[in-house]
Amino acid sequence: MNYLDEFKKFISSHYLSTGVRLTLGAVIPSLIFQHYGILGDMIAFPLGTLLIGGTDNPGPYHRRRNSLIIAIFTCFAVACITGYLRHIHFVIFLEIIVFGMFFSLVGVYGNRVNSIGLISLLVFVFNIDDHLSGDLVFRTAAIFAAGGIWYFVLFMILQKLLPYKLIQQLLGENFAELGKLLSIKAGYYFANPDYDELFNKMIHQQVILRENHENLREILFKTREIVTESTNKSRVLMLMFLDSIDLFERILNSQQNYTNLHRAFDHTKVLRLFGTYITWLSDEIKQIGLAIQSGFPSHSRHDLDEAFNKCQRAFETMREHKMTHDNMEDFIMLRQILNSLQDVTERIKKLHRATTYDADVSKGYKLNVEAESFIPKQEYHPRILLDNLSLKSSHFRHAVRVTIGLLIGYIISLFLEVGHGYWILLTIVVILKPAFSITKQRNVQRIGGTLVGVFSGFLLLYLINDGTALFIIMMLAMILAYSFLKINYFVASTTITLYVILSFNFLNPQQITAVLQDRVVDTVVGSMIAYVISSYVLPVWEHTQINQYIRDALNANRKYFDVVAAKFTGKQLDINELKMLRKDAIIAMANLSDNFQKMLSEPKRQQLNMEEYHQFVATSHMLTSYIASLSTYAQTLEYSEFSVEFEVMIRQIDRQIKAATDIIEGKSENSFEIARESLPQNMKLVELLAKRKKEIKEMGIEKADQSPARKMLSDLKTINGLFELISTITIDEIKILQKIKPAKT
Repeated sequence: MNYLDEFKKFISSHYLSTGVRLTLGAVIPSLIFQHYGILGDMIAFPLGTLLIGGTDNPGPYHRRRNSLIIAIFTCFAVACITGYLRHIHFVIFLEIIVFGMFFSLVGVYGNRVNSIGLISLLVFVFNIDDHLSGDLVFRTAAIFAAGGIWYFVLFMILQKLLPYKLIQQLLGENFAELGKLLSIKAGYYFANPDYDELFNKMIHQQVILRENHENLREILFKTREIVTESTNKSRVLMLMFLDSIDLFERILNSQQNYTNLHRAFDHTKVLRLFGTYITWLSDEIKQIGLAIQSGFPSHSRHDLDEAFNKCQRAFETMREHKMTHDNMEDFIMLRQILNSLQDVTERIKKLHRATTYDADVSKGYKLNVEAESFIPKQEYHPRILLDNLSLKSSHFRHAVRVTIGLLIGYIISLFLEVGHGYWILLTIVVILKPAFSITKQRNVQRIGGTLVGVFSGFLLLYLINDGTALFIIMMLAMILAYSFLKINYFVASTTITLYVILSFNFLNPQQITAVLQDRVVDTVVGSMIAYVISSYVLPVWEHTQINQYIRDALNANRKYFDVVAAKFTGKQLDINELKMLRKDAIIAMANLSDNFQKMLSEPKRQQLNMEEYHQFVATSHMLTSYIASLSTYAQTLEYSEFSVEFEVMIRQIDRQIKAATDIIEGKSENSFEIARESLPQNMKLVELLAKRKKEIKEMGIEKADQSPARKMLSDLKTINGLFELISTITIDEIKILQKIKPAKT
């Protein structure tokens, strides 16, 4: 790992921007209030800024604006209701049930609404006792809302001054993650690769990229100025995003049979040379990402033309001396890798030029996709909420868990003699998540982070007496807390605890020892409640949902395959439809991978059929990759004279994918017969291959290379090989699913 590049990436990321924005938004008014001696009375103002700002997730401007307005009004209402009724205990229990259920269940409307629900619950928790507002309920709620309005004004100003900054940060991060994906790919070319480890890294990286792509699609295609009233900068940003999607597909479709590759060429240096060059290309992509984030032009770190030429010369020399009619197919495979490297190289050179935002780069720009087809859809109809009022809904189960957790936490806080009992409820709210694996991870990180934060705070207060130094440390802790909140919860929990302790020290230094004790006790109690609730109260285990993800992946791959394969039967290829189905297949694959990764963190007793599911995730990944490889040829080549042979193969593969889908749906009558059927042989290709081998044997490589059949054979052999691989993979999937007894979903 290049730590300097990672540091640069973090410095120019939207995570740090968010941390700085929230910290300054809270600290600047706090300093003003402190100057006039009213900070104690106005403490709800910076709290409102921090909490309302917490709902500001990346997305289109109008959605961010609307969510902030809704959050301000919702939190104001919750603060008033809770504050006025908090002295009536049975009403608090009623509020816990109503607020706990409603604000957890609104997660059905997506992450943005879910964040508003979470913050509303936190506001409820903060106002359960009178530590914040005393008897001045309306005044405190109004001050809290004013803090939220202040953040809203700050957001509007920054959006006006830097309209493309968030897009640049997300796009730069996308390229950085894309570079990591390619560096993982390079690992397949070095000696003795660990295929399982590389595969796990690949699917993890694809999950990250899927989330980035979804955010970028929503922002780019929902921003009117980019889609219809585009400036040169917005056009270049859109082009770079579309190029990144194509580059992602190119990396995916470079899937090879690496076992055969190493068997054929491990004794040479060519694979290591290719691996080194791919590592260089990944560095270039990361460099492009850093340049986009920072706003400065990128410059190539390596002479890519010279490096590629070196790879090409090595291939041609080895081909000239070692290729025979027996190993010709291995060299065809190596040639395809070289062609792929050339394509990626040209794309990277183009992207380097794009970071200059030169007008020539976007000349002739035209958005050749239907934007609406690529925007993540999110409905807000009340029917969706009503449909989830069932124990079959994972969202409803989560809402029940949160509500029961809050009820237990509140009861314990009444009997536990600690001064900040609401911290127990706060811990429960932030730790409990719909997935057990995330709750478990957050539990460990929360407890560990709190202990480290308390120890660090105690040490700092013991060693440092200078108020200015402590204030600077507190600000740095705040920035780190809100910067790492979504990327490393342990760091976030540590720094949140640290800045909370330091802020209490400034406000009430006499009570700091009690605060340290309360923080540890309340966090441990809240974490224990959250763990027990997530384990035993209506848990939703991932194995009960994985069949649906398998079904989605099979259906998405089948549609993707059908539209790509149709080109080889003589039909026209709709590029817009191809890109949309490619997006759906990649999303389905990433969702399946993500689901499986969560299963790994669950209790052993809930990890059913893990070996088979792991095999299916691997085959699904390869299937999508092989279809993506096939789509590359479908967009550039046309061999209509082979359409009859290809049509027979396509029908067979389609039947195989359908048979796999039938198994997961409990209909497996003819799956055993289909799994035993072999793919029909392409006799025309067999004849062409035999002819080519004969030419090489009789004429030698140099003269045989001048044959017009050479290019056609290379393409057709690869295309036919992809059909065979797709068929083999789908048969493997049928056999894997036959071993798994489908659970009802």
